[in-house]
Amino acid sequence: MKLTGMTWDHPRGFDPVVAASNAYAAETGIEIAWDKRSLQAFADAPIADLAERYDFIVLDHPHVGQIAETGALLPLPVPTDASASLGGSAESYLWQGKCWAYAVDAACQMAAHRPDLGAPLPKLWEDFLQGDAARFRPLTPLLPVDAFDMLMTLVAGRGEVDMPHDAAHFVSPQNGEYALRVLRALYALGPDEQVEMNPIRVLETLSTTDEFACSPCLFGYVNYARPGFRAHPVSYFDLPLCAGASLPRAILGGAGIGVSARTRAPEEAVAFAQWIASEPVQSGVYLDNNGQPANRHTWLAQGGNADVAGFFQGGFHTIDNAWTRPRAPWFLDFVDEVCAIMPEFFRKRVPEDVFLTRIDALYQHHLQEA
Repeated sequence: MKLTGMTWDHPRGFDPVVAASNAYAAETGIEIAWDKRSLQAFADAPIADLAERYDFIVLDHPHVGQIAETGALLPLPVPTDASASLGGSAESYLWQGKCWAYAVDAACQMAAHRPDLGAPLPKLWEDFLQGDAARFRPLTPLLPVDAFDMLMTLVAGRGEVDMPHDAAHFVSPQNGEYALRVLRALYALGPDEQVEMNPIRVLETLSTTDEFACSPCLFGYVNYARPGFRAHPVSYFDLPLCAGASLPRAILGGAGIGVSARTRAPEEAVAFAQWIASEPVQSGVYLDNNGQPANRHTWLAQGGNADVAGFFQGGFHTIDNAWTRPRAPWFLDFVDEVCAIMPEFFRKRVPEDVFLTRIDALYQHHLQEA
């Protein structure tokens, strides 16, 4: 039997599912051929279209509202081992009482640094609002989607994790303006090109040059902590806190594997999805092939592995307290429209209160359309 899958174009997204599928074929005779799409398409491409052509789709959890609405994927048996979920990784794929994917990859926004450069590490977001903030030598991915994710992370860090805030405001004005002040300060501390940089590009810069010493908020990639992956290994640490807060509240990322409702082999496809999400596979062939597992037991065990402890231990507290983005069907289109205006905030110096009003207008429009 031959099945097909679509994942995303990075060694972390492609290599582990291919390696795991080869191992599964050797055990069962079921072969799975994988294609890959860009990171942007991973966030944007309609799952319903992919489900017409593939048995498996590796996806981001904010899609589940649209998935439930379109019926593109099969509802899966709900995972029974709550202790295996890293933070909200497993529950992020639950929507309206059904499970639409199994978490196979876990990530969140965390902080990264080059330990060999010896620069101080920021402990509070307010550190970046002080006159000596240049000492941190930060580089921040402010590509629109990453900047908007960081805005939500900063708001959540002040205790506001219920987004939308109310019918008129996506986030509260006080916390939204605070987040935008921090974002503007980080933009001023690095090159203008930050507005075009995603986490991968920032990590490539950190790991191959000595110009910058840290990135205070990006989606972490275990690959860059591995010796030999790039010239200089990167270590991770917990996100800075908002003054007065006790927990870092990063946005949860990662990826789950879903099964197309159009598959001609539903039993076999569901069995593979359960297998690749299981702890032995996550801790074995998946991890060994550039994977970033979603299983909590794997993360705890790898915290003692010197080759990857800089990732699994350094960012564990942050990811275990990460929060789940909105998953309602209107949310993704709203994000797209916010991202279209995000560069103006930095490059045209739009005042924080004015820009927040624009975000709220877009939010109100999409809420009314829903």
